[in-house]
Amino acid sequence: MISPQREQFWAELVLKLAALSSLLILGFILFYITWKGISSISLSFLLENPSDMGRSGGIFSPIVSTFMLSFLCIFISTPMGVGTSIFLTEYTNESRINQIIRFGADCLSGIPSIIFGLFGFVLFVIKLNLGWCILSGALTMSFMILPTIIRTAEEAIKAVPFELREASYSLGASKWQTITRVVLPEAIPGIMTGIVLGIGRCIGETAVVIFTAGVALNTPTSFFDSARTMAVHFYIIAREGISTQKAYGTAFVLVIFVLIINFFTYFLMHRYIAKKR
Repeated sequence: MISPQREQFWAELVLKLAALSSLLILGFILFYITWKGISSISLSFLLENPSDMGRSGGIFSPIVSTFMLSFLCIFISTPMGVGTSIFLTEYTNESRINQIIRFGADCLSGIPSIIFGLFGFVLFVIKLNLGWCILSGALTMSFMILPTIIRTAEEAIKAVPFELREASYSLGASKWQTITRVVLPEAIPGIMTGIVLGIGRCIGETAVVIFTAGVALNTPTSFFDSARTMAVHFYIIAREGISTQKAYGTAFVLVIFVLIINFFTYFLMHRYIAKKR
């Protein structure tokens, strides 16, 4: 019979090792990509467009395409996701319609990205005649990241104490005023977590982008232009063996951008939480 003290010791040891292994894996990936890719980084690499199918030049157009595609995707999916979460938590009780919506969101999150790509290609590129463009890619990826935003926003709204709602109602506020001025400000950190996860998936997606936004190397000037994101650029030049060094350089910039977005977002969230307190 293992004593409670020894059981607690081994449980803490296993959990610490699990947490440490996660950090080690992340550290190894960052170290390896930095080691392989940092030698390619220069001002010209960041400010020049790719040329000769990616063998030479830089990654300026993929950077612009990545930002445009991610921005439009989040712009489309955030109102839908947060609106759905508000409806599920504030305007309905636990009913059949709630179960259907949650089941649909769970099914949507389990669909492979290649299926989303084929769906977006058939619907937006062919049927709606939008062609390969940033808009087609953003609309398709909005469906893909919608379950993440819905689930995280729903849990964040649920975590707001019901007493705050009661206090707002007692002061004469309407339901919508309570939601927009009491509930949502308290739930912003959790909602932003879902949005950041969505941005990360947008930046790193390849299959959906290839089928809907295309692989054009030119710098897009509007949302109706075809584009090649950094993830797609890395995938193509690495798979085809065009330039391994350029591929590692692209991967390094891609990882740095994701880290910057995460650090900046969490910095703003912590400042917001501190200000609220």
